[in-house]
Amino acid sequence: MNDEVRPASRDLEGEHVLRFAQGREARSDEMDAWLAGLLGDVEGAALVAVGGYGRRQLSPGSDLDVVLLHDGSRDAAAIAELADSIWYPIWDAKVKLDHSVRTVAEARSVAQEDLAVVLGLLTARHVAGAAELTEALRSLVLADWRKQAPRRLPELKALREERRERHGELAYLLEGDLKECAGGLRDADSLRAIAASWIADVPHGAPEAAQGFLLDVRWVLHTRTGRAADRILLQEQDELAAELEFESADELMRAVSDAARTIDYACDVAWRRVDQALATRNRSSGISGLLRRGGNSAPPREPLADGVVKAEGEAALALAADPNDPVLPLRIASAAARAGLPISPASLERLAASPAVLPEPWPEPARAELLRLLGAGPGLIPVWEALDRTGLLVRLLPEWERIRSLPQRNALHVHTVDRHIVQTVVHAAERTRRVDRADLLLAAALCHDLGKGLPGDHCQTGADIVAKLGVRLGFPAHDVATLIALTRHHLLFAELAVHRDPTDPATLAPLLAAAGESGTGPGDFVVLLHLLTEADSQATGPAVWSTWRASLYRELGLRAQAVLAGEDQPSTQTAGHEEADQTLAGQAAIAPDGIAVQAVAPGSAGIGRIDVAIPDQVGALALVAGVLTLRHVRVLAAELSSAKAGAATYAVQRWTVAAEYGELPDLVRLRTDLRGARAGTLKIAERLATRDQERAGQRRQRPATPPATVRLLPSASETATVLEVRAEDTPGLLHRIGAAIAGTGADIERARIATLGPQAVDVFYLTFGVGSETAVGSAAAEELVAEVRAALN
Repeated sequence: MNDEVRPASRDLEGEHVLRFAQGREARSDEMDAWLAGLLGDVEGAALVAVGGYGRRQLSPGSDLDVVLLHDGSRDAAAIAELADSIWYPIWDAKVKLDHSVRTVAEARSVAQEDLAVVLGLLTARHVAGAAELTEALRSLVLADWRKQAPRRLPELKALREERRERHGELAYLLEGDLKECAGGLRDADSLRAIAASWIADVPHGAPEAAQGFLLDVRWVLHTRTGRAADRILLQEQDELAAELEFESADELMRAVSDAARTIDYACDVAWRRVDQALATRNRSSGISGLLRRGGNSAPPREPLADGVVKAEGEAALALAADPNDPVLPLRIASAAARAGLPISPASLERLAASPAVLPEPWPEPARAELLRLLGAGPGLIPVWEALDRTGLLVRLLPEWERIRSLPQRNALHVHTVDRHIVQTVVHAAERTRRVDRADLLLAAALCHDLGKGLPGDHCQTGADIVAKLGVRLGFPAHDVATLIALTRHHLLFAELAVHRDPTDPATLAPLLAAAGESGTGPGDFVVLLHLLTEADSQATGPAVWSTWRASLYRELGLRAQAVLAGEDQPSTQTAGHEEADQTLAGQAAIAPDGIAVQAVAPGSAGIGRIDVAIPDQVGALALVAGVLTLRHVRVLAAELSSAKAGAATYAVQRWTVAAEYGELPDLVRLRTDLRGARAGTLKIAERLATRDQERAGQRRQRPATPPATVRLLPSASETATVLEVRAEDTPGLLHRIGAAIAGTGADIERARIATLGPQAVDVFYLTFGVGSETAVGSAAAEELVAEVRAALN
């Protein structure tokens, strides 16, 4: 069984591991001795350690889970007095206590109804007093558990899925909970419960070592923080890594991820065995079912592919399959993923033991099976993990070893690098109907982030890796060129769509230049890069994927295709915006205060869009942004344009916003504030400064953030000076930037405002008075950058 689950990559038998394990045992021994002294020499009573204390896994912040058992010979008052003599000293010592007082029969009865109670009692350990009471309870609870396992195990499995849904997967989170996340300590404990049921065996060896490592991390976390919390916060990881003798926080989190994956995969295997065992019992219990199958309780084996069958709810090697066929691992993987089945652990063992290696370059059948696997959709994820856990994946793709469990210290990402790549492939598979070369889209999704974790720009480093990998996989030279270009430029499409003005001819120039590097036609390359960008963004997380982003990608793609086709047409979206802008400007023109405000398609959870038309003047953006901040509105994105109404020009601003508290502000009140700000009666800068002072203490307690970057972007526009600001998203940020720009006399002609998680990336298209020199490197340009940077500091 030991070789079914790949062990964690770090050596889990070092001296520091022994030290922490001894610490847990010593703490348990200390508590045992203390409790024994508190109980004293009494008859007919016992103290029993349950849960983590019963398993001798006490961390510094752990609760003491204790049951006071008694034989029922004392009256209620005497038992209460005995219990108080034990519990009160524990409370006085400020030790957290989870306690109960029961007879053996009462404890047994509660265990039969409460899953949490029975799980704790399965590892009950005698501490002091009448040992026969503890032994009686253990025997009865274990017997009941085994008898009721067909009913209780599905309940335990459901709890596992609830935890996964609520807390996520420890292996892929930047700040995961060691105990509650999938792959965490609760999952490791559930393996003991499955084994105790005698329904099915569980994998051994690596899962226990992985659990021990997570317990070590938990011990140090409690010790260093002085708290009982089990979430590994970002600001604590450096100290944890040093104490646990890792070279860096990244190495620590890779080990945590690998341990969690080991436990999670072991649970997958164990629960499949449970399901199979229970299904066999159900089939065997029906005499008529046995008669229909001629006395054979095994379900039929259904063919899935050459050498692959479906058996017992798993994809397995057929009896006649040749395990030395080098394409067979890919064939069974693609068949399993497309059928939504796990791969049989026994089949994985046979394949892992085979010496067969694919020739280089790969033959066409191997590449075809890989692409079928990549195109399987969500079924890819568990199959890919199974290949990785058993060492088959690295045999096929050695590049995977380096990025396995590699953390991404970026709040935008919700997954480690390897899982992010797999998620990108899954989302790319959803888009294969929208492209002629689905194979290149899937392969590019697999390759796009292989350069992460190496020195230098991961896009270029990844392109160098793909240049060799593409040849090894057997792609023709022109397709390899396309994969290289897609990898090198996989961030370009999002950068241009979100942070540049699509109507500016200079925006398309980098995209068209990248298309020229491709081995496919420019139009095909644009479509491939567009869809790869969508899949990549969706896999990154909700901070960078939304319907708004999708519309920006679509806008850029339509314009690029129009230029490539020799057309000169605005997109439908731009045309619609121009018409809406004109309408709103017309409303402002007839309003007494020259202001129009409207909500457009308000969203749920306090997210929506607010459009504002206001007389176009220097500082208009800073004014509106300041009012929104005062009304506790957080800016997620903004687009600026202008429209004429009569003889006047109006700044039209489309704001995608979220309420900091409750709901978005009333539009009438918002308009009143805008009127006061224009008239000077609402002092925005003073109000924001007061709020900043109130929040100063809170900001000092937050982890340090990188300094803001302010720079001019040469060649980003043919008609304007383009300024880019990247900074932590804080209240009033956009107001400060806008006011600083206005102070230099520049007019914000257009802007692309985007909030990506905790970071704001704002791009401003600026114009100056006639004859002003604002080229990059000029004195005026340097002054502009300096003013904005000073405002941010």
